[in-house]
Amino acid sequence: MPVSRRALIGASLAVPLVAPAAGQSRYPDRPVVLVAPFGAGGASDVAARTFAAHADKHLGQPIVVENRTGASGMIGTLHVRRAAPDGQTLLMARIASSAIVPAIDPSAQYAWDEFTFLGMVDINPYVFVVREDAPWRTLGDLVEEIRRRPGALNHGSSGPSTILNLGVRYLLLQAGLAPDATVEVPFRGGGEVATALLGGQVQLVGQNLSEAAGAIAGGRVRALAVTTTERFPSIPDVPTVREAGYPALEAIVGWDALAGPPGLPATVTQRWGEVMGALAKDEGWIAATKRVGSVPWITDGAAAKAYIGEQVRLYRDLGRRLGMVT
Repeated sequence: MPVSRRALIGASLAVPLVAPAAGQSRYPDRPVVLVAPFGAGGASDVAARTFAAHADKHLGQPIVVENRTGASGMIGTLHVRRAAPDGQTLLMARIASSAIVPAIDPSAQYAWDEFTFLGMVDINPYVFVVREDAPWRTLGDLVEEIRRRPGALNHGSSGPSTILNLGVRYLLLQAGLAPDATVEVPFRGGGEVATALLGGQVQLVGQNLSEAAGAIAGGRVRALAVTTTERFPSIPDVPTVREAGYPALEAIVGWDALAGPPGLPATVTQRWGEVMGALAKDEGWIAATKRVGSVPWITDGAAAKAYIGEQVRLYRDLGRRLGMVT
């Protein structure tokens, strides 16, 4: 049965402190590497750096963000899958690499549930954006242009098995259009996609609000619709996808979670339970996360695993509907 977001938000973060055995140092005793599987400026990178800048004081050691990009996030994710289970290498698990790829890409060399999940971090509203000087004022206008000229417009993505690609293809499907009615142009991450939109290499982007917030606020791009159930406070003039006539698109939303290699010991998972509990009350991190257009959402590891499993099922079904998997 699908797990409700409300139930997950209420997941307990209380974790008892367990002292290390005699002769062992308390984890961690040196900096921790946090792998972001997408490029600089994208949602994964922004979430990782915001997280690291605030969680380090609760952890007691620096958190060093390392971008390992490529293959829709698979390269960085697989690197963590193969890392030693000592808690020194962790993953900013992203919807594309930790749910979509395992759901629909047969080339994935890992299963979604092989990882040790430590908790959800945030939720990213998803927006459809065009350049500010584009002629389309509404999502309906854009859809009608695509219907009139199939194949004429490009959409940017950070890889075929990412939310940036699948969100646009799901819009086309809901509009009764062929899933290739716009041409995908892939880049290494959401930051590059945003730059490509401004440079005119692509005409449409469906992306995380955290990647588009600055350009929207600066008037360089126009948001046509957001996938939240209600209008989002930072972009109150942007209609929801339900208002635009596409309520099914509410299922498309970005997220980040903290994960580690399989088999992390209890001393590591318990320590991160303490850190996540402290971060949930950290006003600095909460404000910084909201400032980049994301919604803080801290849970424990069990709730994160349940939610991500639900997302895998959603994208497996969507992949079948799009003819991407059998």
